[in-house]
Amino acid sequence: MTARWVVEEVKPNRDLQVEWEPISLMFKNDPQEGSDRHQKTYRTHGMLRVMESVRTELGNEGVFRAYWAFGTHIHHDKKLFGFEVADVLTRNDIDARHAEAFEDQSWDEEIRRRMNAGLALVGDDVGTPIISMEDSSGVQVGMFGPVITQVPGTEESLRLWDGLVAVSTVPGFWELKRTRTEDPRFGNRPTWVPSL
Repeated sequence: MTARWVVEEVKPNRDLQVEWEPISLMFKNDPQEGSDRHQKTYRTHGMLRVMESVRTELGNEGVFRAYWAFGTHIHHDKKLFGFEVADVLTRNDIDARHAEAFEDQSWDEEIRRRMNAGLALVGDDVGTPIISMEDSSGVQVGMFGPVITQVPGTEESLRLWDGLVAVSTVPGFWELKRTRTEDPRFGNRPTWVPSL
């Protein structure tokens, strides 16, 4: 939801350059092998490997296209396991050979490096999403969140973004939190990939 919020509502109305970075819930949570959670995180971790392979050829734009396509299948179609990675890549104008990276552990070092750079900004006791930006003195800062259950309209989205920028760049600010009382509402299935 946060990615959709940034791409659909914030980026078109603010001067943003979005860089997509991985966070592996397999590495972060270390689920017990054989468990349902392990199967799910292994599947998404394999997709991260594929996206890092795509990055070598198509850069950030390719990572975003793959991420957007995988996310649509997972969240809108409710098919974490119900699609072939190579087919999704092909349908999104990405060479299907990148699907070979799914089982290739050689990508794990790059995933860890990129993930650790994000966690270094926010600490290890958070998950995803993480957003980072430069503060007024040019120092890179990061925040866990915002965790949202739906994409607000444009005006509310921009208020939320501006508030996030404000608190993220204030020295000494650390945390806001409240208990979530509703499940995500993903809205209509995206039929397009917005450009970055």
